[in-house]
Amino acid sequence: MLKKTLLVFTFFSFLTLFCGTHDRLDATTRLFAPMMAADFEDNSLLAEGEYAISVYDNLFRNISEREGNDWRLLSAIAYHESRFMPALRSKSGARGIMQIMPSVARQFQIDPDKLGDLKTNIWLANRLLNELSKMMRLPAEIPAEDRLSLILAAYNGGIGHVSDARRLARAHGANPNAWSDVARYLELKAQPEYYQHEVVRNGRFTGYKQTAAYVQDVQNRYARYRNRVAR
Repeated sequence: MLKKTLLVFTFFSFLTLFCGTHDRLDATTRLFAPMMAADFEDNSLLAEGEYAISVYDNLFRNISEREGNDWRLLSAIAYHESRFMPALRSKSGARGIMQIMPSVARQFQIDPDKLGDLKTNIWLANRLLNELSKMMRLPAEIPAEDRLSLILAAYNGGIGHVSDARRLARAHGANPNAWSDVARYLELKAQPEYYQHEVVRNGRFTGYKQTAAYVQDVQNRYARYRNRVAR
């Protein structure tokens, strides 16, 4: 699992979001005030036997629940990205337990040098999830599993590419809000007849296998964590 983290693009390979896409982060995103360490209790390191998922259970809970997210989901993402190793740095420059790229930190007006701070790292991951969810404008009636899969795909493969796949699905009479349909067109977006379609704004996508595996792995681990511990 660390092959992705160490070789290609980790958690924030979605950075096509900032390269040649019309689905960019809104400028208001950059006005978020940096999260100070003092905003959270210093009880992140639990003694062995006192945690359910990782020694950082309390920290994930404190930050994620404050941002409106399920801390068990963020823990599942962290496992996939770094196996809960806060000091991890990939060859591509991604840093920390959530493997955040410096480019992402800058989008949220955070000094990349602060990515080594565990709390800042987790907070940025939460902010990014929330911003992607807002930008995708998914209808309220979408099944929860489809909603999460689409957001995770954008998180991993880039919101621009996922938005393209949704437009392709709609153009071909498929459901742009069903992960199974969107995943199909995300895969097809590697072929000229699809990535050259008039609704496509972000070009060719060749990372389907990695993104599909990411979505499945995080969803499965999240389900296990939900069964293991109450929110």
